[in-house]
Amino acid sequence: MNVTLRQLFAAAFAGGEQSPAPKVTVRTAKHGERVGLLGYGAMRLPTLDGGHANTWDEGASSQGIDQAMVNEHVDFALEHGVNYFDTSPAYCRGESERVMGEALSRHPRDSYYIATKLSNFSPSQYSFEASKKLFEDSLRYLKTDHIDFYLLHAVGNGGFETFGKRYIENGILPWLFEQKAKGRIRNLGWSYHGDPKAVEWLLAKHDAGEYVWDFAQIQMNYVDWRHAQEVNKRNLDASYLYGELERRGIPVVIMEPLLGGRLARHNEALSGEFARLDPKATQASWAFRFCGTYPGVLTILSGMTHKENIVDNVATLSPLKPLTEAELIGLERAAQAYLGTGAIPCNSCNYCMPCPFGLDIPGAFEFMNRVRDRRMADPREIRREYERAIPDPRRRADRCIGCGRCVSHCPQTIDIPKELDAIAAFMEGLGR
Repeated sequence: MNVTLRQLFAAAFAGGEQSPAPKVTVRTAKHGERVGLLGYGAMRLPTLDGGHANTWDEGASSQGIDQAMVNEHVDFALEHGVNYFDTSPAYCRGESERVMGEALSRHPRDSYYIATKLSNFSPSQYSFEASKKLFEDSLRYLKTDHIDFYLLHAVGNGGFETFGKRYIENGILPWLFEQKAKGRIRNLGWSYHGDPKAVEWLLAKHDAGEYVWDFAQIQMNYVDWRHAQEVNKRNLDASYLYGELERRGIPVVIMEPLLGGRLARHNEALSGEFARLDPKATQASWAFRFCGTYPGVLTILSGMTHKENIVDNVATLSPLKPLTEAELIGLERAAQAYLGTGAIPCNSCNYCMPCPFGLDIPGAFEFMNRVRDRRMADPREIRREYERAIPDPRRRADRCIGCGRCVSHCPQTIDIPKELDAIAAFMEGLGR
């Protein structure tokens, strides 16, 4: 039976006194836009065969994105006040903007906000002309004459030198502000992954009035709030980033509220803490309420691949129930319990893929995190789990040769070869 989102939502609230179409809490952007607190992230779109939409490797979808399902998601989202749609030329093997353009253009243009990015990641895209073309192509694919929220994508990823080549040396920044003056860009901002020097530069330019930013997108969740640097010294804690933006009046867009889904899946390290707070609440709902509790947050992005995801998230934020002080303390305990598992900070973005030697890098990391979370000790059980996670032995961690080509692509700056080597050593240590 093909159950629609509307039917699923009605079933979830059967017997309650919910209005026919509850609306998510609304926040106000810098220029008065009324934005739903839940944002639709278009990096993990549903596919026709259930394969991954954002990778080219063996786990990728062979049939492509399910346009009809995306249309249904968009319709349901708009009906419930979710009006911020975040995409990029780099998402879903370059198909995300086109698919979202098809889905959104079925609705009045003033009923939704489009966010997309200058994703000039490849050196072949660094030039002024190539970067300009990315912007013009975005308008065409998205079937619009303006972008509501345009971002410099993943500033600092690859280091400050790369940041300079992508945005400063090519002269693209003055041109983007010209497009804003012409109304082709309504809000101009940036998303941050990588070198802290990039953030320092961007905020210094803002303070000097040279480049004034309308919003910024950061990774924020109850783990990264205080512990991002603890996980990786190159990271900045979300509490610091949020504080710097809030005191300047720059609205904050949140990415990775669920750490690539890791804070939404059943997790032994978290379940005990959450059961004490509210045994009926989903793990995802705690993560969204955490982010929404902070008033400087404009919207919280979620890559809602499945119907259940969007239904649960809409319910959580219709309306937002801010966390109490006791609940915030409980989430900090949960964060410490999560960190105690030694989880690899992989968010399954798949930017590291495809591996030139065929390894399933995200699959190996997800396997290892499950072993640590469940405290698996039986070698036979662990081997069975590994075989389920990566059936093909040629794609497992021990095949890594340490070439390091994946490292520069990782937004979380994970030392991928080192982690794969540790997994291989761990499996070898189990014996036969």
